[in-house]
Amino acid sequence: MSYALVFSGQASQHPTMLPWLEAEPLAAASLRAMSQRIGTDWRNALQHEASRSSNTFAQVLITGTSLAAWAAIKDQLPQAPAVVAGYSVGELAAYACAGVFSTEQAIALAQQRAELMDLAVLGWQTGMMAVTGLSEDRVLAVCAGLGLECAIRIHRHQSVFAATDIVLNQATPLLVALGAVCKRLDVRVASHSSWMAPAAQDFAKALVGLPFAAPLCPIATDADGTLSRQAATLRQALSRQLASTVQWAACMESIAERQVACVLEIGAGSALAKMWNERFPDIPARSLDEFQHAQGAVQWVLRNG
Repeated sequence: MSYALVFSGQASQHPTMLPWLEAEPLAAASLRAMSQRIGTDWRNALQHEASRSSNTFAQVLITGTSLAAWAAIKDQLPQAPAVVAGYSVGELAAYACAGVFSTEQAIALAQQRAELMDLAVLGWQTGMMAVTGLSEDRVLAVCAGLGLECAIRIHRHQSVFAATDIVLNQATPLLVALGAVCKRLDVRVASHSSWMAPAAQDFAKALVGLPFAAPLCPIATDADGTLSRQAATLRQALSRQLASTVQWAACMESIAERQVACVLEIGAGSALAKMWNERFPDIPARSLDEFQHAQGAVQWVLRNG
């Protein structure tokens, strides 16, 4: 059996995500640790845009629910994943899944990460926008001089860009005129860009005193898109990704090179599973959020893995 796990990032959260989660006894400890920071009424909060896009709320929620979902299914699988990766804040859950640090530490880091990111853009209105249909180079050429930065590389004709709201609004009609599809994300900060340099520096300092255990499996890091099991490398990559482009295309390539039989996305939504299926159709991928019950996801991995 050989499977990979990819952990969802921000902007995928929704009120009906993982509807079975609270009924799973093994998920309770992770949900409790999460709820101590964002409240027990998190599902109701997700119905309101202000809460849903709040950086601190969203990053803690994504980390906590992802690790709760993994706790609910991991003991039903005969072996650990062959490789893991996390998309943006999802990297915290990926590290915890691999045993680098605990669930409680991952949730605490999610809150600290979000607070530092908010502080980095205090007084500014910034955000992120997915652009499909144009290459990164073409987007940046069309928007030259505006201050647009590539935040996440997904594939040749799909990337996510970060900037101020004013810049994103200026860029949109220019890109749409060339046939691009532009979608603003439920993210209030210019993640993975030079705006986050102060946050990356402070987060690196926060990680210095946190013990990093050797992971149970290789981790594909956002900062480089390469696999690592070295604590020093993983520590540096986790902070560096805040202010540098997430190399998600390279992460997917690194996972595929491990010759896994299937890929399961852990978290809300199915964006990562869709990205995978478009890029590697011969290796099936599903999202945990697509199943009505945790057992359905377990059976799918057992059949395909």
